[in-house]
Parts: sequence; C-alpha cells; structure tokens
Amino acid sequence: MATAYLQHNENRLSQSKSPYLLQHKNNPVDWYPWGEEAIQKARRENKLIFLSVGYSTCHWCHVMERESFENDNIAKIMNENFINIKVDREERPDVDKMYMSFVTAISGSGGWPMSVFLTPNLEPVFGGTYFPPDERYFGQPSFPSVLQQISKQWRENPGRVANSGKEIIAALASSSKLGGGTDLPSFPSVKKGIDQLMRSYEPKFGGFGHAPKFPQPSNFNLIFAYYARNSNDPNAKRALQACLHTLECMRRGGIHDHVSQGFARYSTDSEWHVPHFEKMLYDQAQLAVAYTNAYLATKNEVWKDVVDDILTYVSRDLSDASGGFYSAEDADSYPYEGANEKKEGAFCVWTFDELQNHLEGINFKDGSPVFPVFCEHFGVSSKGNVSPSKDPHKELTGKNVLIMRKSEEETADKHQVKVEELKLIFKRALNKLHEIRQSRPRPHLDDKIIAAWNGLMLTGFARAGFIFNNKNYLDRAQQNAEFLEKYLCTDEGTLIRSIYKGPDHPIQISEPIHGFADDYAFVIRGFLDLHMALQDEHWLQLAYNLQKKMDSLFWDETEGAYYQSPAGDPHIMIRLKEDQDGAEPTSSSVAVENLVRLGALLDDATCMEKARKTLSAFKDRIDKIPVALTEMLCGFMMYNHGLTEVSVAGRRNSTDTAALVNVLRENLIPDLGFLYFDQESSYDFIKSTKPAFKDCVMIGEEATAYVCRNKSCAPPCTNRADLANILKTI
Repeated sequence: MATAYLQHNENRLSQSKSPYLLQHKNNPVDWYPWGEEAIQKARRENKLIFLSVGYSTCHWCHVMERESFENDNIAKIMNENFINIKVDREERPDVDKMYMSFVTAISGSGGWPMSVFLTPNLEPVFGGTYFPPDERYFGQPSFPSVLQQISKQWRENPGRVANSGKEIIAALASSSKLGGGTDLPSFPSVKKGIDQLMRSYEPKFGGFGHAPKFPQPSNFNLIFAYYARNSNDPNAKRALQACLHTLECMRRGGIHDHVSQGFARYSTDSEWHVPHFEKMLYDQAQLAVAYTNAYLATKNEVWKDVVDDILTYVSRDLSDASGGFYSAEDADSYPYEGANEKKEGAFCVWTFDELQNHLEGINFKDGSPVFPVFCEHFGVSSKGNVSPSKDPHKELTGKNVLIMRKSEEETADKHQVKVEELKLIFKRALNKLHEIRQSRPRPHLDDKIIAAWNGLMLTGFARAGFIFNNKNYLDRAQQNAEFLEKYLCTDEGTLIRSIYKGPDHPIQISEPIHGFADDYAFVIRGFLDLHMALQDEHWLQLAYNLQKKMDSLFWDETEGAYYQSPAGDPHIMIRLKEDQDGAEPTSSSVAVENLVRLGALLDDATCMEKARKTLSAFKDRIDKIPVALTEMLCGFMMYNHGLTEVSVAGRRNSTDTAALVNVLRENLIPDLGFLYFDQESSYDFIKSTKPAFKDCVMIGEEATAYVCRNKSCAPPCTNRADLANILKTI
C-alpha cells in the first residue's frame, strides 16, 4: 500500500485546482492532467495512454485509488507501460462523454471511475469502469492483469491495436448521428412518453424503475407540465399522483437528510432508505423546482417546507461568500478524529446508544420522553435499521439511517399528541443531532464552482423566490447571478466552465476551461427565471446575448441542435450531442425551452426557428423513445402550445399590481412568460425588440394585465378574478 514515496512526493496534479485531481497528487502514479504535454509524450514514446476519469465525491473512485493508485507495485506497471492521465469529469464533460460512449458501447453500461486505454492518437481500444486490484469478483479481471495484457498487445502488434482504435472512432462517429429531418416530432409522442414513464413506475415506494433509485427530476418536470395542460385527463391525474407519491416517499426516506437537510444522490434500495450519501448541487437545484411545482399543483404546505429545507442546506453548506455555489459533498468521511480510513455515510448515521444519549432530556409537554416516539417515527432500531442486503460492504452494520415510516399526522394521532407539538419537538431533536454532527469529521467538500450547476441552482432559488414571494430566496438568487456575471462571463461574452474557491475571492486557472453547451443552456435559463422573478430586464438581455453566443459556438448548421463542445479542439475527436435527459437534462432540451421563451418575449423569429430545428433533429428519438428525453418533451409542449405571455402594466409595489402578479404565483403555468412594465421605467431593451409592448399601459389608474398566446390576445383585465379565468381558458 502507500509508502514513503506517496507521503513525500507530489506528481503533476499538485498544480491543479480541481479538488478531484488534487486528491491524487500524492499517488505514486506519474499522473498528467489532460492536455498537450501528456499527449505529445505518448506520441514521442509511442506509448498507450491510460485515461482515468472520475470526480471528487465518487465513492468507487476513492476505492480504486486506495486499492490500485496508491499501490506502489501497480503504479510501477502503470508508469513503465503507459502515459497516465487523470480527468475531472465535471471540468471536462466533453472528454468524459466521448469516452463514456465508447465504454457504454462495448460493455452495455458506464459509470465512474471510468478507465479507458487510448492510442497516442487518442483512439480508444479498451475500457471499463472500476477494476479490482485482484481477481476477487467472479468474471472480472484484476487491474494489474488488464494493464499487463493491454501493454503486451501494444508491444507485440501496435498496428492492429491502432487500426482497431480507428475503426472504433469511425463507428462511434456514425452512431452519434441523430437521424432527424425537417419535420417536428409527432405530438402523440408526449402521451407516449407519459405512458412509458408510468410503465416503469414502482407503486409501493414510488420512483420510476427499481433499485438503485435516482430522483430523475426531468421526469417530474414532464408530469407537472403535462398535468398543467391536461388536468382533466385521467392519465394526467394518475401520472400526477405517481409523481406526488414519489416525492412524498423521497421526503420521508433516508435519501432525505432529516438532520442536516438536502437530498443525497440516490437510494441503494427500493425504499429510498439507504442512500449513497454524497450530495450534489444539481440534485438540490432540480428538486427545489420539483417540490415548488408540487406545492403549486396541490397547495400542500409540506412541499413548501421541503423547498425551504433544500435551500437552507445549499445556503449553509454549499455557498461561497462571493455568491457562487459549490459542487458537492462526499459520501465518505472519517468515522472519528484520528481514524485511518474513511467510511461511507460515517458523517450521517447513528447508533441506537448515540441517539438515546443525545436526545435524553427532550420531553413532550406532559413530561414523557421523546426518544421512544422518535425511534418509532424514524425507524430507529437498537441493532441498527440497515439490513445486510442494503449493506454489502458492512460499513453501516449496527447503524441507523433515519427514515419516516409514518406521516407526522399518523404518529401524532397514535400517541395522542397535537401535530404542531410533535413537529416542534421533532425539530428540536433534529436540531440537537445537527449540532452533534458538526463535531464529527466533515466529508470532503468539492468547492469547484461550475457554471452549469450554478445556473440550475439559480433557477431553484429564483423560481422558489417568485412562487413563495420570499425575499431571502430572491436576494440569494440575485447574488448568484451577479457572481456568474462577474466571474464566469468573459469580456468577449462567453462563459467559463468553472472557477475555484480561494482565500479571499474565487480563483481562475491560468488557462480557463471554456464553457460547454450545458453551461450556456442552464445559465441562460437561470437568468430568464431571475428576470421573471425580479422583472429586471438586465437579466433578460444577458440571457439573450448568451443565447446568441451559444448559437455561434455550438449550433449544428447541417442537422440542427447543439453539440456539447465547441469546434476547434484537436483533442476532441467526435463532437457529440447529448441525447438523453438523465441526472441533468441535456443542453438541447433546455435550449428548446429557452429559445421559445426568448422568441416569444422578444419577438425573435430566429430563436423560434432554432427551437423547431432542434426538435426536428431529435424527431426519431422522441417518436421512438420519448421517455429518454422527458425534459425535451416539456420544450416540445411549450413550442406547440406557445408561451403564455402575461404583461402587467402598473406601479411597482402597489397593491393592485401585487394582486395581479399573485395570480401568476398561485397557478402551475409551465409555459409562463411574464413581463412587468412599471409606468415610470423605460424598458429600452424589451421595447427595442418587441415594439408592441409600448401599448401595454394601465387602464385609468389601475394595474392592467395583457395575456397573449401565439399572437392571439385576450382583452386586458384589471382584477385578479378575470386574470385567473383568462389563464384557464387561453
């Protein structure tokens, strides 16, 4: 295992800013970062490249590092036979996507760590994910044997290996074609997507699919958007109930951190009980939107509480003082100070005795202890509540992961306690546990600040701030938008992918990584949502300018839609288009919605045409497997139905203006485009692009709403009841 070499020598990764690359700076492996130096060295020495891709909060990346990359004997094989390159997938999603498509093609699945062997010309020849240091798993070769076999093949017949790589690249390039045309997808594909989603629905504990269960927020977005437009359709009602049931099971489950707020990455079991404990910014961002939509669909205050829970966690634990949001918190941490090895979930789980000691003295009003009721409500067992089937590595044996087995109302009724008292006493108990948890060694924080994920989080704060009329949320959203404009928008109008925490202000690497299509799409949407929340046209104009820049960098003039990476990088052999909405939506999916919003609000026919061409490019995939593109189906519906354009002319902060705007806050309107005209402001940018807005004026002295869709407008109205009726019928 680790030796003096590891403790006293640093490799080239020590000059990186990426938290993931820095985790490997003391490995005995002679790592290079992705770049010209490593690639040219491989060509000079005619060596294969071993490419290892992961991210700093990846559990199995940590495992492979401990087992193989810290092992001197394995490192020796790697250093003698390969040029070894480490890539942070969150910094370079283009590199990750290109080679993950290869790994998925040859193995049927992908994941991280990703391990790929490349020729000096960067063609992949073999790959996989995690490899063990010995042959401990049936049918899976050990990492040393893979290294030796691949290097032997290269030494004995480099020509054949190189030709194989060229053939693989040609096949990947061919398979990456979308095959779309000029026609739009068929509109029944939306219902087909709902039907496909519902066929995968697991009715007992919710979720779409079986263990491991992921939140998949784009699925929620589709259901809410479909229901909002088809609320009387029995299929839409069933889909809504499936969505709400899933969100409720997640809220109660162990995937939800009941002690310190926020949601873990996924559940390892079907009950949402035992999570993979890492917390990702992009999950918090998208789930904040999902639970906000759940509130709009039901007006149930419990969903509002979950939104506050998520945003509290992000504000407290994932926020930089400059306004940016950090990327993630790790699943692994040391179980106690001075421990030699990290354990998954150590920061989050509890023994029975710990809970009993910490909650001693917390009683109900009648003097009875809260602890027995707490244990019943949160599934606590004296032997631990994680079954062996959920704990294959035996790291959680004897521990408890809190999960709400019943609702607060059911527990209160059983123990004859008022619900309000039960909630308050549980909150007191959970706050005490949160305080205790802070004395434990914290998990690693990935303090990389990624443009795309900040864009998603900006949407989360802005949308919640608008719907709940919450000034704290709106202030945090504006702070983040100002951060993005200051640190991640360049003077040339482009975006930078990521920036890094510094002692006084964020640090940019000397050769910044330029933004990818998802950075542009997600930041544009964030700015549009902030504009809707604050009605400051600066954010609308910035969104519009970034959209034009995105078009110039990523648009495919031949087939339509957006490439993931810009042209001109000699090391990216295939420019790919993302074609599946997964943990994050694809850039093209979000771009469709952005283009429709900008096209309608600013009367820009070019935006609408690009939205149409993007949908046409994905026609074959949408018509055949619509469930693969649930976020794009939202954009497809928005394009077909048209934006619900609501313009309110009034005086800022007046009661009659607020009454009209509150109607927009109270309704689930997935295609809402809102413009406010303070009669004392000029709105030069908006009126320069859409002159008709000069006619949006108050009737008499009353705030007035104008509602249009697809260039057809309802009569102006001045009271909330009329506006609500128009929104139901237009």
